[in-house]
Amino acid sequence: MEFKDTISKLEPEIVKSIQEAVRIKSVEEEPLPGMPFGKGSYMALDFMLKLGESMGFSTKNLDGYAGHIDFGEGNETVGILAHVDVVPEGDGWTYPPYGGEIHDGKIFGRGTMDDKGPAVIALYAMKALADSGVIPGRRIRLILGANEESRWECMKHYFENEDPPTMAFTPDADFPVIHGEKGITGFDLKFPYKGTENSDITLLDIKGGNATNMVPDRAWASLNVKDKSLFISQFEDYIKNKDFQIDLEETYKGFEVTAKGKSAHGSTPSKGENAISYLMDFLGFVYSGQCPVCRFIDFYNNRIAFKHHGEGIGCALEDELSGKLDFNPGLISYDGSHIVLSVNVRYPISSSAKEVFIGVRENIKDTPIDLKEGAIDSKPLYVPKENELVKTLMKVYREKTGDLDSEPITIGGGTYARAMSNAVAFGPVFPGQEELAHQKDENITIENVIKLTEIYSHALYELVQQ
Repeated sequence: MEFKDTISKLEPEIVKSIQEAVRIKSVEEEPLPGMPFGKGSYMALDFMLKLGESMGFSTKNLDGYAGHIDFGEGNETVGILAHVDVVPEGDGWTYPPYGGEIHDGKIFGRGTMDDKGPAVIALYAMKALADSGVIPGRRIRLILGANEESRWECMKHYFENEDPPTMAFTPDADFPVIHGEKGITGFDLKFPYKGTENSDITLLDIKGGNATNMVPDRAWASLNVKDKSLFISQFEDYIKNKDFQIDLEETYKGFEVTAKGKSAHGSTPSKGENAISYLMDFLGFVYSGQCPVCRFIDFYNNRIAFKHHGEGIGCALEDELSGKLDFNPGLISYDGSHIVLSVNVRYPISSSAKEVFIGVRENIKDTPIDLKEGAIDSKPLYVPKENELVKTLMKVYREKTGDLDSEPITIGGGTYARAMSNAVAFGPVFPGQEELAHQKDENITIENVIKLTEIYSHALYELVQQ
């Protein structure tokens, strides 16, 4: 069955709805009554549920944590798992990150690809089936979470109160089909530091990054400097030989040093430019001797900086199915007693968080650094290629794109697919397409909006046949 003409008529509505969703800043904030992840996330969830109601679908809000939109009936359910929250916008945008503006055939804004755009598209795929008179043999349920980018409390609450779908896909990764996802964990490295050292340069404060699952695009340090002329000369010598973007500003205390990088998703640290590593490289150049903070700077530069797979800190795990571990130092801060570095890790499918922690602890035992394990350990996902869900989605993908060569893949990203059994990720990024999730100038082309609506419509049509 073809839905192309129906989707063509819906195009203005689809584009407008994506713009409206993007204009809601749904970064997690402090909880409010009935809004466990803050006002923005709640508003984004409410927007989607009301949009579903306006299409004639039934909806349910589960206490502001999550919600769902239903089309059809049946003992079995085909689920679509999507999220309405976003990571912080970061810096350097060409167009407003929450403007939903259209330029050169692209809708710009945080969430256009991850994951508000695909969530809206999935909803309109349901509408395309309904408008075409399809009576699904299985219920279609679009499940929407409101804090996927942090703790997944949304899915925990949802599945404590609702039965999982019979099968599901999430439009929150890559095509053709993601049948395996690495495990996700994290930890803090805490270096004791009082900030009272008596040296030529004293670190007063340090900060960098927006979230652990983002490659930091900015990092900053405040320094007290005894000989300002010498320090300026050192800075000039440094930038002559480096391509890194490091800015220097004199203050009444001394200097503020700002390093700028390029953000990327924490699951693909090699695709970004880590501003914390740039900053630490500069500090390693201007610091010398055996000062207290020198030990941490040397540790970072020797064991962490510009190494994306944990190879310098004892956790370079790897397997044939999913490849190398991904290691992203995403946040750095100073709390007055410790410099704290927060790391996001994607470990191979055949490994475990325990192996990661054992390796790192062994590596840092010769340092004063303490490792604090993170509360999250999201286990790996693996669905065999022979699974009917994978085979059906691959069939639809090949028919709609003409790409007969691509095979199901594994990734380091973590999607809602791991929140239940018999679920995989399916798009929205096409092979060879630039990955813009968690980056500045995130956008989706209107051409791809329509292409994705067609693919998801056909996928749902195939999956609801009994």
